[in-house]
Amino acid sequence: MVTPKQLGHLVIRVRDLEKSERFYTDILGLEVMNKRPGEMTFMSADTGMSHELALVPVGEDAPGPEDGRVGLFHFAWEMQSFEDLKKLYAVIKENDVPVVQVGDHGISLGVYFSDPDGNEIEAYYEVPKGEWPEDGDLFAGEFPGSLDD
Repeated sequence: MVTPKQLGHLVIRVRDLEKSERFYTDILGLEVMNKRPGEMTFMSADTGMSHELALVPVGEDAPGPEDGRVGLFHFAWEMQSFEDLKKLYAVIKENDVPVVQVGDHGISLGVYFSDPDGNEIEAYYEVPKGEWPEDGDLFAGEFPGSLDD
């Protein structure tokens, strides 16, 4: 059996390329790595990679995303620290970005929010593996911290 090294990148369809590019740079702090004006924008949090996210415009009248359909539910960005997650949460709230929920997953805490097209994004912090429970459900329990502290 051959196993991939890691997930390399994600490509999403957006209605307005420039608006989405501003969202991902201003809110998530991604860096534009390459642009094909009007066709595609390549972005990354890790500037040692050519891109982790690519945006492709499909026009203002494009339908979706829709619940109950096959396809992407959400995608997630891991934060370097819990403090970084708290700072991003503040940026999200300050910019009136729609928050879907805050999810306590025991070993991680995730903030779920939507981009301008309604694509759901999670930003999360996960405790180091050495702090994971040894038995039972990996995601049971309560995360040791709050975003409002």
